[in-house]
Amino acid sequence: MDKIVLGMAALRFMSATIEFSAAMLMLHFGRVETAFKINAGLALVGPAIMITVTALGLAGLAGKVAPGGLVLIVAGVGLIFLGLKNI
Repeated sequence: MDKIVLGMAALRFMSATIEFSAAMLMLHFGRVETAFKINAGLALVGPAIMITVTALGLAGLAGKVAPGGLVLIVAGVGLIFLGLKNI
């Protein structure tokens, strides 16, 4: 198995574990204020995981995709964050 694919999957498993743990904590505390704080923490984790997994993917594709294709991929990720900025 490709090490980059393994790393990407491991990061997603870690992200899923963090998300599940946060949901369990929300249920445990049972208060909207606490759940809101936990959710705010997740708002920091999600983009960091996405950027890291995307960077790993780009590193794995670096020799296989034309430079113009890499520019389009990076631009697409940038557009995602630009779109989320206005929410």
